[in-house]
Amino acid sequence: MVAELQGAIIAAGSGERLRKAAGGIPKPLVEIAGDTMLSRQSRALLGAGAGSVVAVINSETARLIDERRAPVPRELSLIVRDTANSMESLFALGEKLTSGLFLLTTVDAMIPPHEFMRFKDEAIARIEAKGASRADAAIGVTRWRGDKRPLFAKVTKDGLIAQLGAGEAPLVTAGIYMLPTRIFQLAGDARHSGLDALRRFLALLIEREFAIGAIEIAGAIDVDEAPDLEAARRAIEENK
Repeated sequence: MVAELQGAIIAAGSGERLRKAAGGIPKPLVEIAGDTMLSRQSRALLGAGAGSVVAVINSETARLIDERRAPVPRELSLIVRDTANSMESLFALGEKLTSGLFLLTTVDAMIPPHEFMRFKDEAIARIEAKGASRADAAIGVTRWRGDKRPLFAKVTKDGLIAQLGAGEAPLVTAGIYMLPTRIFQLAGDARHSGLDALRRFLALLIEREFAIGAIEIAGAIDVDEAPDLEAARRAIEENK
């Protein structure tokens, strides 16, 4: 059985593509239906069963949280660090996580609550399974709808991810992951190899024969640009 689940959020990017539509503020503090994306994602993780949540944010976001006295859930701990890339943001989170599994999201992955919970349950089931269906980790995938800069995922008939980012495919990653903390043992190798993004680190895990299950989810919206923001707001209204 999995011990208390930990939640983690990558939220240290600058979100340049969304800034103009969001009044110039960093992505974690953009509001959707009256709640910041950082707080909304924190509560999504808590609602899915995480006992605590840690997020990595940059110094600009931290300053604005202080200046605006922006509320954050009391179960959320913040790491303030101007990381070089998303892989380094992941490694910063690893410094605060205890040994075991953690449910990770990017701050801009808006996923319906029931799909969030289903991903968590199916991911743990895959990790605890025996035989061919067992996985070491799991990644949420969704159907590609023409989003810019997607991470394509090629999936085997056994439901495992065979390749990430190796050419166009029907499925793309959805910004939600169930990972074991032992992945951080490869941090040194990743840095030595010059990797500079979360997607490249995930590809390294596959190269090192981590079995990563693909769990398809519906209704995921990657909020990168103004149309995505409007789509997320509409989805929340429709799911009330």
